[in-house]
Amino acid sequence: MTERIRVGTRRSRLARAQTEMVLAQLRRAAPEWRFDAVPLDTTGDRDRSPGGSPDFTDLIDQSLLRGGVDLAVHSAKDLPAGLDRRLELAACPRRADPRDCLVVATHLRPGRIPRGARIGSSSLRRRAQLLRWRPDLAVVEIRGNVDTRIGLVRSGALDAAILAVAGVSRLGRGAEIGRVLPSSRFLPAPAQGALAVVARAGDTWLSSIVRRIDQATTHACVDAERCFAVAMGGDCNVPLGALATVRGGTLSLVGEVLSPEGRTRVRARCAGPVTAAASIGSRLGKVMLARGARDLWAPAHR
Repeated sequence: MTERIRVGTRRSRLARAQTEMVLAQLRRAAPEWRFDAVPLDTTGDRDRSPGGSPDFTDLIDQSLLRGGVDLAVHSAKDLPAGLDRRLELAACPRRADPRDCLVVATHLRPGRIPRGARIGSSSLRRRAQLLRWRPDLAVVEIRGNVDTRIGLVRSGALDAAILAVAGVSRLGRGAEIGRVLPSSRFLPAPAQGALAVVARAGDTWLSSIVRRIDQATTHACVDAERCFAVAMGGDCNVPLGALATVRGGTLSLVGEVLSPEGRTRVRARCAGPVTAAASIGSRLGKVMLARGARDLWAPAHR
C-alpha cells in the first residue's frame, strides 16, 4: 500500500481548480496520505465539434480501471447516466450554488436584456429554458471553456452568455456574474454545482478514506437527480433539468423536460425520506414519463 494516491482530473483550468479544492479537503481529512493530481485528456476535450455530446470522464475512468490513477474527480453533472459497475461514487463534497447565471456585456443592464439579444450557450436545456422565458432572444451555439465564453461577451461577439454559477465562481470570476437565474424558471442540469470523487468499487480501504469528505445531503441530492436522469434516459441531447433540496429529513426533487424550442414543458415534483433519494429520483422519472415527457424530445431522434 503506497502512501501516494494519484487523482485523475481533466487538464482544463476549471477542472484543475475543482480538483485542488477536493485535494485540499482530502489532505486535511487524511494527512497521513499524499494526494497528487494527474491531469489527463478525455474524448470530450479532444472533440468539441458542435452538436456532439462531449464525454469528459471516459479516459480518466479508463485510467482508473487500469490502475493508472487511484481516484478521479469529476464535475458530477459530467458523470455518465449509468456509472460503470466497477466504479463507485465514493464522495460528494458540499455542493456549490447549482444555479445558472448570465454574464452580460458591459453596455447592457443585466435586468433589461433587449429583444433579439444574442445569448451564447451550448446546452439544449439552457436554450429551451431561455426561449421559453424570452422567445425573442437569439440563442447562439458556442463552445469553449468558461474563460473563452466570457471572452466572447467581453469582445462584443455576444450580448450575454449563460453559464453555471459554480464554474464562474470557482475560477475566481464571480464579479463577472451579471444576473443569477432563478431555479424556479431555470432548473439546472442534474448534479450541477456538485463534485464527484470516483473510486474503484473494490478499493474499500480507499473509499473509506474518501468518505471522510463526503457531505451526506449533497450526495443524496446528487443520487436523486442522477436517478431521475437515468429514468428519463437523459443525456446531453435531452433538455431536462432537476434540482433536489433537503429540509429536515425530507428530500424534495423537482424535474422538468422541455421541447427543444421551449414551447412545451412537463414539470413535476416528488418527495420522501432523504434515505430514499435514489428511489425518489426513479419515481419522479416514472411520473414524468406518464405525463408524456418523452414525447417532447423523442421525435427528434426517430
